[in-house]
Amino acid sequence: MSAEPVETDDFASLYRRAFTEFGARALWNKRLIETPTKEDALVVARALRIEGNRAARELAEQIERACHATV
Repeated sequence: MSAEPVETDDFASLYRRAFTEFGARALWNKRLIETPTKEDALVVARALRIEGNRAARELAEQIERACHATV
């Protein structure tokens, strides 16, 4: 059993997870969009990297990978 979470989430679900877990701390100046685009998710990922802790930065990396995986 691995301690690493399996990355099966798409960028939209990771985007929503970011607001759930880090909204008040790292995304205080962002608004949750019901149907985010890749660009919206990348904006949130950037904010997580700048304003967040280590866990937020790891989620930002997951969001970026999910965005770049979709064409």
